[in-house]
Amino acid sequence: MEEIKKIAGQITGIYTEPVSLSEPFMDFSARFASMPGTTVLMSGGDLDCARYHILGAKPWLVFSGRDDDMTITVENHSFDFKADPFDTLRRILEAFHQDDLDRDPSDLPKPIYAGLFGYLAYDLKDCLENLPRTSIDTLCLPHLYFTAPSIIVVHDKINDTTRLCIPEREFAGENNLEKDLAEFKRIISGKPPKNGSFSGDAGGFKSNFTQAAYMNAIKKIREYIAAGDVYQVNMSQRFEMDVQGDAFSLFKTLYHNNPAPFFAYIHAGNHHIVSTSPERFLLQTGQKVETRPIKGTRPRGKTPMEDKRLGRELKQSFKDDAELSMIVDLLRNDIGKVCRVGSVRVMEHKRLEAYQNVYHLVSIVEGILDHGRDSVDLLKATFPGGSITGCPKIRTMEIIDELEPDRRHIYTGAIGYISFHDTMDLSIAIRTATIHNGQIIFSVGGGIVFDSDPLDEYEETLHKGRTLIEVFKGKEKKAAKKDYVWINGALEPIDQAGIPVTDLGFQYGYGFFETIRVDKGNPGHLNAHVDRLNQTWEHLFAEKPPDLTWDEIINQVIVQNRLLHETAAVKIIATRGNREFPPFNHTLLVTARPYTHRLAAKKVKGVNLAVYPHPRQTPLADHKTLNYLYYFLAGKWAMGQNADEALILNPDHTVSETNTANILLIKNHTVTKPVSLHVLPGIMDTVVCKFLSGRGFTIESNKVFLEDLFGFDEIIITNSLIGSVPVLSIDGKKLPEPSDLWKKINKALLYPS
Repeated sequence: MEEIKKIAGQITGIYTEPVSLSEPFMDFSARFASMPGTTVLMSGGDLDCARYHILGAKPWLVFSGRDDDMTITVENHSFDFKADPFDTLRRILEAFHQDDLDRDPSDLPKPIYAGLFGYLAYDLKDCLENLPRTSIDTLCLPHLYFTAPSIIVVHDKINDTTRLCIPEREFAGENNLEKDLAEFKRIISGKPPKNGSFSGDAGGFKSNFTQAAYMNAIKKIREYIAAGDVYQVNMSQRFEMDVQGDAFSLFKTLYHNNPAPFFAYIHAGNHHIVSTSPERFLLQTGQKVETRPIKGTRPRGKTPMEDKRLGRELKQSFKDDAELSMIVDLLRNDIGKVCRVGSVRVMEHKRLEAYQNVYHLVSIVEGILDHGRDSVDLLKATFPGGSITGCPKIRTMEIIDELEPDRRHIYTGAIGYISFHDTMDLSIAIRTATIHNGQIIFSVGGGIVFDSDPLDEYEETLHKGRTLIEVFKGKEKKAAKKDYVWINGALEPIDQAGIPVTDLGFQYGYGFFETIRVDKGNPGHLNAHVDRLNQTWEHLFAEKPPDLTWDEIINQVIVQNRLLHETAAVKIIATRGNREFPPFNHTLLVTARPYTHRLAAKKVKGVNLAVYPHPRQTPLADHKTLNYLYYFLAGKWAMGQNADEALILNPDHTVSETNTANILLIKNHTVTKPVSLHVLPGIMDTVVCKFLSGRGFTIESNKVFLEDLFGFDEIIITNSLIGSVPVLSIDGKKLPEPSDLWKKINKALLYPS
């Protein structure tokens, strides 16, 4: 940390000045929204917890971590190290703590003038407790992400005042103030950014649960409650959808539609967080601590009378009262671990709060931090918030991981700021979306108790998610045309086709495939492909091949996938299934995709090879089996060497093939085919050799060593998709300039008139 402090510099003061806003704070913040590291915290509505709008931008420090892999970046220097995330957070807060400023702190804007902005993912629980991990993390995002902004702007809604704060730092003989202030002035004096747009997939959001599966999970929780394991569990389902457009535009639209006290936008570089949370997790002001759990939900009514009835019903509900009381007790216990004895009090219980789509019951619990305790102690004692885990917390987190298929990441984590001067305000990350790699993901859930009705609980999640779901209504992308696969005799949408997990093709790669080039509906060398398919079927499956009219099947797939007037790559795949006797359960499928020749976008017409350092020897190489990982990884390795193909060697270091093609070596009107004990006999290789033989070339097969390759006049690789393509170099060493023989081959064989 000392090296980090040396580069980052010490905060020597806080520069402040009033800002006169000529536009709403949301529009003002939009000027900074495209900058990585920007955080916008908007307080919607007029509740007593919704006083400040805050912007943090242009970070001078970025801190992120996943498990115990920590990264801190300051002034273009990045430090990667192993450490506990909470310990690292504490070290950063201590390193830049503000307790010796030359000015009266009361002169500085509340609630923050220097500190960290960002999030803590729910999955940080595994750094606090030893819990089983049985759900899948598909996002692979940081478990915590914080930035220390150079520019902080605080707008007080009550006083209608706005102030700029710039932490002044001395580092490497420089002071940042002049540069950061100039950047701020430049941004706010420029033209406002154009309003962005966003759209979602025409198919809408898809859940990781069916309704029946979600209801069954609730029944399982009720069984755990009946058995005495737990009293309450927060159960959620996750929705996701393809998305495009501007994340800040989504944030802005959501805020205008349904402002809530803890709106948050975080531009975290490769992902964005958009939160519309109504719930405060922790508020710290010096030693004073507050938490505001929410439990109990009802939809808003369609008429004033119905709306009033639903609010009264929630307020009088014994079930919701018990649920909220249970969580209040849990949180009293959590903050009591780090607060002075006797200081923890319930200041308000069962407050009815109204939002656009729902009513909530809210309680307020306060306490005073014990001497020697700090923000990180408070976090470790309370994280993740009990209102969104259940009671008792550890056992409920185990059950959540058992029943929810996906890791939660930001959902039910925390978002907000932790200052360098003993203030903190974090919301519970509910009604919160992550936008990452063209997808938007969010989760919604509810507290399940013994008398919960599974259908009611399922519908409650839909009420809670309505704001995020409905904001995309009317903004759907034009529906993409579905791709289809022929599978076991039927044409099905490719995203609905499946292979049983017991299929030996899935478990062991027990199967094979054929790839066929189809030009404007005409399969190339189909009979040769079918002959090879049948031979492989008999060899690997020890059965008679299926009696199928392959040209008709391929035509159906080509037509269904709208590829009749272009070039396509068709793949036939056969898996073994798991039955030794009829009726067999093979999976047999045919796919089709548009195909563009690999030389189409290249200025130089040829390929470069790199010698793969792992020789290959397996009898399976005689067939195009589904156990194709060796060749796939060889191809990826070649790309990493700035080559197009990997040159595969035999164990005796003779030449065999490339990762996708056969090799033909040409010299003095002689074609040499490298000999391998096991190598796939290529369809195009055979066709090309027959073509050349008819034009006076001699065809022979010999062992060829790597060093021999440079003695040939030219080298061609062949497969059914590319036809013939010349090789230009091997491991960066140039080969003789190829003739136009490969073009003549392709003209005659690949593009027949």
